[in-house]
Amino acid sequence: MTADYVIIGSGSAGSAMAYRLAEAGKRVVVIEQGGTDAGPFIQMPAALSYPMNMGIYDWGFQTEPEPHLGGRRLATPRGKVIGGSSSINGMVYVRGHARDYDTWDEMGAQGWSFADVLPYFQRMETWHGDEGEAEWRGTNGPLHISRGPRRNPLFNAFIEAGQQAGYPATADYNGAQQEGFGAMEATIWKGRRWSAANAYLRPALKGGNVRLVKGFARRIVIEDGRATGVEIARRGQIEVIRAGSEVIVAASSINSPKLLMLSGIGPAAHLAEHGIPVIADRPGVGQNLQDHLEIYMQFQSRQPVTLYKYWNLLGKAAIGAQWLFTKTGLGASNQFEACAFIRTREGIEYPDIEYHFLPIAVRYDGKAAAGGHGFQVHVGPMRSKSRGSVSLRSSDPAAAPKILFNYMSHPDDWDEFRRCIRLTREIFAQPAMAPFVKAEIQPGTDLQSDAELDGFLREHVESAYHPCGTCRMGRADDPMAVVDPECRVIGVEGLRVADSSIFPQVTNGNLNGPSIMTGEKAADHILGRKLPRSNLTPRLNPNWRTAQR
Repeated sequence: MTADYVIIGSGSAGSAMAYRLAEAGKRVVVIEQGGTDAGPFIQMPAALSYPMNMGIYDWGFQTEPEPHLGGRRLATPRGKVIGGSSSINGMVYVRGHARDYDTWDEMGAQGWSFADVLPYFQRMETWHGDEGEAEWRGTNGPLHISRGPRRNPLFNAFIEAGQQAGYPATADYNGAQQEGFGAMEATIWKGRRWSAANAYLRPALKGGNVRLVKGFARRIVIEDGRATGVEIARRGQIEVIRAGSEVIVAASSINSPKLLMLSGIGPAAHLAEHGIPVIADRPGVGQNLQDHLEIYMQFQSRQPVTLYKYWNLLGKAAIGAQWLFTKTGLGASNQFEACAFIRTREGIEYPDIEYHFLPIAVRYDGKAAAGGHGFQVHVGPMRSKSRGSVSLRSSDPAAAPKILFNYMSHPDDWDEFRRCIRLTREIFAQPAMAPFVKAEIQPGTDLQSDAELDGFLREHVESAYHPCGTCRMGRADDPMAVVDPECRVIGVEGLRVADSSIFPQVTNGNLNGPSIMTGEKAADHILGRKLPRSNLTPRLNPNWRTAQR
């Protein structure tokens, strides 16, 4: 089997690239190990806690024992399904802050500043917001972006409490001003999860230039320094899919570096340990691993207005039935309908905390907090200085890689998380929340000192599931860079990587949007074209040097 381009992975970036390459008349094969994304567990937004805990949809990765978290192993879900992680994520849509991309450019990813990437965000969007700055948004793209109805009074109470605490409101955190409290956006359209598969892959498959092949990518075939195909296992056989032009790896920040290393691209000493011939000594492969950690600050509710009333078999069945027949009701929302981005202290140029508000006290694994009606915010710092790695466990392609984030290894992480807790308590003490807050479930008001909060954090911080950075983009002469700003793997011809693994630094907020943008922009690099730079200027708090809010 031969195509112009062979893409490994049908996730956020892979599907976007397949769509744009096929649109340009190229023949594309997309390799995906996972199966169908049909069914309510994936397509119903409110069912989001299910797919990432199901082996049929998730690779089931776990970290090595994290030394700064008491040796805990944390789950690292990655989508093993059509649509990749966009089919199992929380559907929250965040572009990231403008300064994130300017920082990328400064770190060597030239041509990826905010002015360069904003046109790609606009090209990929069809925005359905009811307020905001329309000139900042896209209106004719494959990816539908919507806002929830915010019918539950808790959403607006949270937004009002933020303003009472002295923070600004933002009409559109994906527009000119990220900082502030406001409505959260989601990749949901007409009551369904609008994954990369629904937005990009299915239309591309219908066009006839894209073929989806179910198989397990074992390694990239490299001949005379050039990638010429991908070796896959399918139907009990090993075969090679040939690429006439290029091979593109879009297999996630966990599987992409693993696949490069299995193919002889990575730290030479590490490859030699596993008996893998070195084709390109790139010490940065698998390094620079980053993520967002978060805690759930939970509160008992004075009023029975939370989703707890539906947290039983009968309630869930009723929600599911309404969604199945009408694609409306509570099942049509991911329930993340209000949010905030704020700064932890003065002297920080742009937000370094993100809040997701949820009108029930429940974990991602679906276990509700004790005590009946409650609600919570997910909160955590956005730009941790801790760095980890992905490495090979063995040369067996079927073996899971070793994943060590080295969470909370930098002292600043502890200070930032303590500030998260204390600032959150202040917000929930505002008059707007008084009719609803009965008591703090966790951490609990008995935990006040730095040491007490650190103990809670060590036991309770969880991943927000935003891993990135393991095939870092940078200048071709940077020894730790894996790809250049054209997404080309340094030292190998005909091979690119385009997914969240190429991020030099994690962006503010959830990563699905930036990952899709990466696929959109990478497709233009492959095709030798680019969109004109934007001249829009984002708003920063004018007093950021001297004021926290």
